[in-house]
Amino acid sequence: MQAVQDGSRWMVRLEEGQDLFGALNAFAEEHRLRAAAVVFGIGMFRRATFGYWDGSAYRPQELTVPHEVVSLHGTIAEADGHPSIHLHGAVAGPDHRLVGGHLLSATVGILQELLIDTFPSRAFGRPLVESLGLRMLELEPGPTP
Repeated sequence: MQAVQDGSRWMVRLEEGQDLFGALNAFAEEHRLRAAAVVFGIGMFRRATFGYWDGSAYRPQELTVPHEVVSLHGTIAEADGHPSIHLHGAVAGPDHRLVGGHLLSATVGILQELLIDTFPSRAFGRPLVESLGLRMLELEPGPTP
């Protein structure tokens, strides 16, 4: 992984074979990111699983052939004292068709480039909303201590 910071922004490059969520969780822990937006991501996934929320659960679709990342964006918050990463994206396969939705897992293929913009004086929350069975972004849990 390579990362460079300019003000509140980070440009991050992940490498072939890295687990996307593992790398982003480690990055958020290392830099104490508790409020951030993944503005964009481009690159390739070797494998990925996208989910579609049907109202009660995610219906997963696993992609086992490499796909180009056309769009990737989301948020980084805090849940239970740890980073909570929520990403959505779209990828194009060898047939040039798009597949997308809620990203459940991904392994980087060749590379992944990400722009992350942080809110250094904030800590976003992601509490579980039991009536929906989902964690939702909470923008006003309070400033970081």
